[in-house]
Order: sequence, then structure tokens, then C-alpha cells
Amino acid sequence: MPLVEDSPLEDNNSQIPPTTLNPNSEAYNEDHDDDNDVPVNKKTSFNGRLNQYFHTAKPTSSAPPALSSIKQTATTTTTQPNRTSSPLKRKRTTPPTSTTTSTRITRSRSRSSTSTPTSTTTTSSPRPRKPLTPPTTSASDSLLTDTIPPNLTLLLVGVNPGILTGITGYAYAHPSNLFWKLLHWSGITPIRHPPSDTYKLPELYNIGNTNIVERPTRDASMLSKKEMDAGVPVLEAKVREKRPEAVCLVGKSIWEAVWRVKVGRGIRKEEFRYGWQDEGMNMGRVEGWEGARVFVATTTSGLAAGMSVMEKREVWDELGRWVVERRKVWEMEKGRGSDGVKVE
Repeated sequence: MPLVEDSPLEDNNSQIPPTTLNPNSEAYNEDHDDDNDVPVNKKTSFNGRLNQYFHTAKPTSSAPPALSSIKQTATTTTTQPNRTSSPLKRKRTTPPTSTTTSTRITRSRSRSSTSTPTSTTTTSSPRPRKPLTPPTTSASDSLLTDTIPPNLTLLLVGVNPGILTGITGYAYAHPSNLFWKLLHWSGITPIRHPPSDTYKLPELYNIGNTNIVERPTRDASMLSKKEMDAGVPVLEAKVREKRPEAVCLVGKSIWEAVWRVKVGRGIRKEEFRYGWQDEGMNMGRVEGWEGARVFVATTTSGLAAGMSVMEKREVWDELGRWVVERRKVWEMEKGRGSDGVKVE
């Protein structure tokens, strides 16, 4: 059999032109899927979250034109692969993002502005309570009355009634007050009396009680100097009329007020002392009577912590020794025994 040359066939096969694929064929789609996916994936990167963001942002009226421009840039990137990086930068600086941010800032500012009155009302809420804290200002609110019969051995002068004293009508009624304890510790009273025995002291021991200011307060610091000074002439008149043998000022502030009125200036630190004062400072002096001697005792208030209890007792003990001696004379004159019971 004669040999057949196959070279022409090989030449025909090698020179066969490339077959043009139909765009609708599967081969065409497989070859071009990657090209079509590149711009789409960059447009919808992060698994489509960026594309979802633009749909959910709901910007202002200027946002729709911005979104349409973004879509146009996305379509142009399919024909120009070398500009695929530019749409990403434009997405980060798109107007909807800035518009949404500005809207949030505006809301936050509006919230802060609305919260300002709320904080103001919170700070001003305690103001209505202030009128409740000051005590009563009317002297008629105090049930405490003076016990000043004539010719007392000792007249005790307090600053003013406390709140509990004004309510009960008993002198130095607060449990923290040391008045009744100091009277007993110093010997001014043989026993420790309760505040309810306020009106028994003149009959039992010839001891009376009054105050330089009648208005009740929580503590003496709530009284002004003007109010204290105004009570000095009133006290002088009481002493002048009833003529007690001695006057005990229960508290330094009372003596300071008396000094201001009598001397015309405040007392200096080196001029002040507890105990008996000079006879020139006697109270209630009138023609034919030298007046009552003045003894300055410590305050008995439980709120005053300037002196210890022992220091207060030392001052009161000095007064107690004098009262014990004078009571003996008074009891002899009245025919009473040492226990305070009248001898029949």
C-alpha cells in the first residue's frame, strides 16, 4: 500500500483559526466569570455589608444623587479595571456618611441641651427644704417660763431655750445637755433632778432660772450678736426688780454680750475668765443696792466640745462650793433641814 503524506492535514490543523465562542455558551461564561466578579466583589466587598450600608443609611435629601453617582462609578469600573481602587476611596468619603454623622452630632447636642435643665432642677430641689431647717422664731412657741421669785440665792441665766425645752417647757430638757448633771456634781443640788423639776428649784433650793433670749433655737450659734445684746437690758431689769444675791451666766457668749453692752466694745481674749467677776460688773445695780455678783460658768450644751467634762466640772465646782455655804444660811433663816424638807 502506498504511503499517504499527512503533512497537509497537520498544516491544516495547526493553522485552524481560533473558534469564536458564543456569548450565550457555557464556555464563554466560565472564561468571563472572573472578569465580571472583580468589580462586583469590590463594589460589594465585606460579604456585601458595604452595599447593605448604603441601602440602610437613609440619608437626607442630598443622599440619592450621591448613591446614583456611586452606581455609575461602579459600572465604569467594569470596563476600566485599572481604576478599581478609586471607588473604594470614594465610598469612605461619600456624603451620606458625613450627613449621618452630622445628624448624630445634632441629636447628641440636642440631648445635652435638654439634659441641662434636668441637672439644674436636681440641684435646686433641696431649696424648698431650707425653710424647714430653721427653728421657730416666735417667743410664744416656747412653753418655758421664768422662775424668779424675789431674793433668790442664785439666778441661773441661760442663752435661750432649745427646741425640746420650748416644746416641753422644762429647762435644759435635751438628754445630751449636762446642766442637771453639773448641778448635782457641783453640789448645787443634793440630788440629780430631772428637767421636769424646773419649777421646783426655787422652793427646794432658792434657785431660779431665766434666759437672755426667749426665742428657741436648735443651738445658741443660730442667734445673732444683735439679738444677744438686745437681751442684756431685759436681763438687767429682771435682776434689778427681783434682786438675787448672785447671777450665774451659763455660757461664755452671755458674758460677751453683757460686756459689749456695759463696756461698749467686745471683750479681749486676755480679759475673759470663768468664775467670779469684778464687783464693778455687778448686774442690776441701783441706788441702795450694789447689785448681784456675776459668775461666768461654762456652757452645758452637748453640742459644745471646746472643753472636756472635767474642765467644765472644775468651773462649776467653784460655784457649787459657794452655793452650799449660802444654802446653809438660807435654810437656817427659813427653818429648813439640810435635806430641803421644812421642819414643822
